[in-house]
Amino acid sequence: MAAVAQCVRGALRPRLPLLSVALRTSPRLLCAATQQKNTGQNLEEDQSQTQNEQKVEPSSAEKLLAEEKAKLEDQLREVTEKYKRALADAENVRQRSQKLVEEAKLYGIQSFCKDLLEVADILEKATESVPKEEIKDENPHLKSLYEGLVMTETQIQKVFKKHGLLRLNPVGAKFDPYEHEALFHTPVEGQEPGTIALVSKIGYKLHGRTLRPALVGVVKEA
Repeated sequence: MAAVAQCVRGALRPRLPLLSVALRTSPRLLCAATQQKNTGQNLEEDQSQTQNEQKVEPSSAEKLLAEEKAKLEDQLREVTEKYKRALADAENVRQRSQKLVEEAKLYGIQSFCKDLLEVADILEKATESVPKEEIKDENPHLKSLYEGLVMTETQIQKVFKKHGLLRLNPVGAKFDPYEHEALFHTPVEGQEPGTIALVSKIGYKLHGRTLRPALVGVVKEA
């Protein structure tokens, strides 16, 4: 056993200087490693701080891009508003043009209708002027003439109605200045003031628009 222990000590003795050297140099290595680690941490902190500063304070290029973006958005908004207004104006013009076309179709014949109203007035006066007591079989010519006038008047009124032309015979109705023209005012017993007592000339309306007002006499208070 003593021999074995001696052999072990003999084997370890040459290595003791190396261990001592390693122990002496290890603090330096540890210090250098610590410095490198600290240096790396400082570099990382500096990089992180620089990135944060770059994030907080945008560069001049980013500012220019932001300003250009705002200008383009304003221009886009302005162009969009102009486009919407142009569409609205075009739609208004289209609706007005369509309305004018429709009115031209409806009221384009009003001058022609006014001329025909004179013919209708003559027919009406002709039929009213024939004495009813004279319309007998003993007077076949007068009877035939009267019946022909009545048929013509009836037919012309059908044509008027077909084209939207209607008679205004407002006896007993309230006076309306848009449809009637007052020739005189007179008190009439048993009738309410403001109503129409007499129609001197028949009026006409074309598609709801007064073409010729009826000439009337209006009741007034006694």
